[in-house]
Amino acid sequence: MHYVYIVKCSDNTLYTGYTNSIEERIIKHNRGKASKYTRGRLPVTLCYYEEYDNKADACRREYKIKQLTRQEKLKLIKGE
Repeated sequence: MHYVYIVKCSDNTLYTGYTNSIEERIIKHNRGKASKYTRGRLPVTLCYYEEYDNKADACRREYKIKQLTRQEKLKLIKGE
């Protein structure tokens, strides 16, 4: 499976990413090994994710989510 996810950082910001192993990716984020953005904002907490059968669809969705405003992302997380 392929995943698009949103994590909440310690400074209350949101980070959107793609992975093929969500559990491993969250562990890497919290060890400071995943992205420069989250490295200085630890710990992170998984807020939202979507599953996809292929990488291309997941990457397209990641791009779309990254274009959303913070408020739109919060609505997505809440299921609105």
